[in-house]
Amino acid sequence: MNLLETPIEYLKGVGPQRGDLLRKELDIHRYGDLLNLYPNRYIDRTRYYKINQLVNSNADVQIVGKIIHIKTVEQKRGKRLVATFIDETGEMELVWFRGHKWIKESLKINTPYVVFGKVTSFNGKFNMAHPEMELLNEHKASLRSAMQPVYPSTEKLANKNITNKVINKMMQQLFVETQALFSETLPESIIQELQLIPKKEALFNIHFPKNQELLAKAQFRLKFEELFYIQLQLITKNLIRKHKIKGHPFEIVGDNFNDFYQNHLPFELTNAQKRVIKEIRNDLGSNAQMNRLLQGDVGSGKTIVALLSMLIAKDNGFQSCLMAPTEILATQHFSGLSQLAQSLNINIKLLTGSTKTAERKIIHEELENGSLDILIGTHAILEDKVQFHNLGLAIIDEQHRFGVEQRSKLWKKNDIPPHVLVMTATPIPRTLAMSMYGDLDISVIDELPPGRKPIQTVHRFDNNRLKVWKFLKDEIAKGRQVYIVYPLIQESEKMDYKDLMDGYESISRDFPLPQYSISIVHGKMKPADKDEEMRRFAEGKTNIMVATTVIEVGVNVPNASVMVIESAERFGLSQLHQLRGRVGRGAEQSYCILMTGHKLSNDSKTRMETMCATNDGFEIAEVDLKLRGPGDIMGTQQSGVLNLHIADLVKDRDILQLARHKAIKILKEDPNMTKPEHQKMKQIFLELSKKKNIWNYIS
Repeated sequence: MNLLETPIEYLKGVGPQRGDLLRKELDIHRYGDLLNLYPNRYIDRTRYYKINQLVNSNADVQIVGKIIHIKTVEQKRGKRLVATFIDETGEMELVWFRGHKWIKESLKINTPYVVFGKVTSFNGKFNMAHPEMELLNEHKASLRSAMQPVYPSTEKLANKNITNKVINKMMQQLFVETQALFSETLPESIIQELQLIPKKEALFNIHFPKNQELLAKAQFRLKFEELFYIQLQLITKNLIRKHKIKGHPFEIVGDNFNDFYQNHLPFELTNAQKRVIKEIRNDLGSNAQMNRLLQGDVGSGKTIVALLSMLIAKDNGFQSCLMAPTEILATQHFSGLSQLAQSLNINIKLLTGSTKTAERKIIHEELENGSLDILIGTHAILEDKVQFHNLGLAIIDEQHRFGVEQRSKLWKKNDIPPHVLVMTATPIPRTLAMSMYGDLDISVIDELPPGRKPIQTVHRFDNNRLKVWKFLKDEIAKGRQVYIVYPLIQESEKMDYKDLMDGYESISRDFPLPQYSISIVHGKMKPADKDEEMRRFAEGKTNIMVATTVIEVGVNVPNASVMVIESAERFGLSQLHQLRGRVGRGAEQSYCILMTGHKLSNDSKTRMETMCATNDGFEIAEVDLKLRGPGDIMGTQQSGVLNLHIADLVKDRDILQLARHKAIKILKEDPNMTKPEHQKMKQIFLELSKKKNIWNYIS
């Protein structure tokens, strides 16, 4: 049996109780899990200070010397224990405020110690409170290296006295018991080419580094390996799907597609749109199931790409569906697509939670007898009652809002799984796309339709409000419309609602009837009232729409040219970018005004500066990734998908790209990993495939 599979309680010094805690708190079940518990940071103990070199810097330092005197000093509350500590250059004090009795008994006079801790200066004399102490001869003999690792911990572990020192001891014991016999996990060719240190050395130096340089080599080696195996999994998954999962080959590009493309396109397609349509056509024409992620900023024209893809499905005698996360968005897709396809002989229907029973019945019948070509809807499409005659293409909009189970329900509506196109207007940074969606093929629409002017974004403080209001009045006088958006955060819903209502009242005073009229939309309204207010604004009957973030996705009013975001510091970057995308949909110059108070955190400042500096969603997503980390960006049910041990998707982008590049190269030369030099790699690959923690959740 592999020693690393041994249950953790068998390690000397652990036992059943500690073993139970380690399992619950740090998910450490076996020796191997402990080995992969990497330190968060290191305390550099490579340097020893002399007492006359000390400065009042509040840094941790270590000093070699001996205690010559111990005394107890009375103070206002209780007492303190003070030891005089000397070396050949001077003297200082070691101080303890608690645990006097046993400390006093354990201290040895005139014996060399190494003390470690923070030094402060008091009345011209240096002192160190509650130092870590070790007899010099033990210090020299211990396996612990000069750089001390600090391991992840939890409050419960600290309360049960499983301190960093204890974990450190366990780690030493682990290396003693396994004799560090860890086998190599990467092919020799990669180790040679990248000059990586051996696995054994890397593991030793991550836990007991002798110096900074060896630590850096160990970190690089382990990060590369972790990312390499993730990429190997994702790329293999993609290749297997292309070979194994047969799709319906859409061999014909027929009348529906050609007629629409040649005679009814409302505008000239951008080069990016043409490129993406070509990529999709190639996928649909092959024998494999398409699995493509289509990224495009707000307003880049993903809808028309979706329609053209659905027309190819119809030309081949198949049905399509488009699933959106909210009713507003589904309805908007429906009206947009119906308008585009009005000149064609195509049956499109909408299915949401509020579709009437009679209408539902018709939809179910037409779906099953094949006379319904395109179904657009929300989660309602996933109900068991909804059965297709032959679903050939499933398009999912804003996919991170749908869980994995929901998506697999769609697949099961057919014997052969439909082709899949996942669309998102939330630009995903390249790094995340490579790791989260590494098994999807990715298309990007990276140019806006011609005639669109970039939105001008400015940041204004609350005390500039009068000027901002004057600007709004000038825009309204030109016949334009304005959004004013307030934050809505579940935790502070009552407060947010009050802000919104106060805001609405003061706006109503500053923009009085009959000259101005104002719509309001918020979560507490009935859906019918919401839709009515939205409709009035869309038809130009009201000049200003005051709303919470309900309008983040969906509303399309080309005449609206100004977006004012109140308390903009309370929004995340991707949300600000999505909101800004609600304007700039017509030919006029549009504006986005970010209103904040004067007190801003550094992150908030960065967000405001980024928004004013660029309209590029991908650039914004990169900054967002740096500020928030990968977990948050993917939304809840995707976060934690990559519980990486050591690599960091933001900081280790270069290593990720290198790992992907090497994985692709190996699989190109040896797709089934059959070469003798790839056997160890294949074994690890297969073991990882069984693990549930990451791979199986990815798309």
